[in-house]
Amino acid sequence: MNPSVMTRRVIQLDAFGGADVLQLREEPIAPPAEGEVQLRQVAMGFNYIDIYQRSGKYPLPLPTGLGHEAAGVVESVGHGVTDFQVGDRVIYMNAGVGAYADRRNVDATKLARIPDGIDEIMAVAVFFKAMTAEYLLHRTYPVKAGDIVLVHAAAGGVGQILSRWAKGLGACVIGTAGSDEKCRIAREAGCDHAINYSQEGWVERVIAASEGRKAHVVYDSVGRHTFLGSLDCARKFGTVVVFGAASGPAPSIDPELLNKKGCLFLTRPSVFPHNADAAAFRANADAVFQALRKGWIKPSVSARFPLDKVADAHAMAERRQNAGSIVILP
Repeated sequence: MNPSVMTRRVIQLDAFGGADVLQLREEPIAPPAEGEVQLRQVAMGFNYIDIYQRSGKYPLPLPTGLGHEAAGVVESVGHGVTDFQVGDRVIYMNAGVGAYADRRNVDATKLARIPDGIDEIMAVAVFFKAMTAEYLLHRTYPVKAGDIVLVHAAAGGVGQILSRWAKGLGACVIGTAGSDEKCRIAREAGCDHAINYSQEGWVERVIAASEGRKAHVVYDSVGRHTFLGSLDCARKFGTVVVFGAASGPAPSIDPELLNKKGCLFLTRPSVFPHNADAAAFRANADAVFQALRKGWIKPSVSARFPLDKVADAHAMAERRQNAGSIVILP
């Protein structure tokens, strides 16, 4: 390869499957096009959607890159870019797949600045997850003081942020997790009660924790294992939010069941439509960084993997060995 040509290291896959389909390649990278910036990426985030896309559960056109978020430093800017300059520290999570790379050209409208006092690794450890929590807590169901909130997988990356942020908003937070150790982590993350959903009778224990009042909103990222129980944990006119499927897709139901369970509201939202507009994305990012400064979000990094060991990061997550975020470093 011509030594004068700028290159990058990037993870790509040509087929769906296990973690072994992830391939590290070196390839040329062009200068940024009009409206783009070129980033030297300092840290990349890992999210469970990466596994869904790698495995083909959420299929992508092949061949493809992987990864949705990264933080880095602007190295060059394309024509027409006025919002950023060389040396700016920035972050993104909605620029399309391909974040698993040490350099990347990104549409400038997809970037937000990282405030002073927050380093790139800590920012990327929470950003995608916190942006998920932001829309769940403020738009899918606007949580207010006095609400009872049920968070499944409360020891996970999103779960910890949801729990602590909801607590900061004045809610009573009930968390569930898949082991007693993870229940301990959920309590440390702000849950008033933490219940092991791998044990029989977890629904009854959730209801008892709310003194029979049940939850105003249930945030369910587990899916198949918890979904039907989630319907039983929501109060009359309550909201059940399915935003993931860690244990498999939630079972299909007859809509009449929602009526029988108490005229429930059921929704399956996504972070990306809530951040499709540049102004909205940057305002939501500001809300995340403000919550970080208030201590409502506390970065928790379970593990760091170099780019050439990204398959090990996927394997750890699939074994559910991480309680908190996984960060990938170039």
